[in-house]
Amino acid sequence: MPDLVIMTFPDEATAFEARAALVKMQAEYLIEMEDAVVVTRKADGGVQLHQAVNLTAAGAAGGGLWGALIGLLFLNPLLGAAVGAGAGALSGWLTDIGIKDDEMKALGDNLPPGGAALCILIRKMTADKVLAGLKDFAGKGTVLRTSLTNEQEAKLKEALAAQSAPV
Repeated sequence: MPDLVIMTFPDEATAFEARAALVKMQAEYLIEMEDAVVVTRKADGGVQLHQAVNLTAAGAAGGGLWGALIGLLFLNPLLGAAVGAGAGALSGWLTDIGIKDDEMKALGDNLPPGGAALCILIRKMTADKVLAGLKDFAGKGTVLRTSLTNEQEAKLKEALAAQSAPV
């Protein structure tokens, strides 16, 4: 069962940097994420979800391709592509995989204006190497909520709270 980790940051740039670091670790097979979403709260109070995968665009692309192929059978590939892209975009927009959007929007309502949160759904990870990879974010973020074990959560909080020693 995947583990949920939610970390908050004072600004959205840091949250995006943390997600990029985790994506890099995923490419190195240190972590396997099911979902990684940055939630931002704008100065006007609006909440925005920045999904790692745009399902609407992916659905439109796939639907357009299949629609064109089916349209070839009926000698009208352009109409088929248009209908397929529309249907694919609608199905992608209605699909919600990973962390529930409603929960993340409610979380965003509690962020300070300009603040951000990183919501991660983790399938598996090499915890010690992932924590070492997050050392650049020490003192920049806080752990809001996790479904990790108490020991893993304590290590994550310690890694994010640690301040680098002055040189």
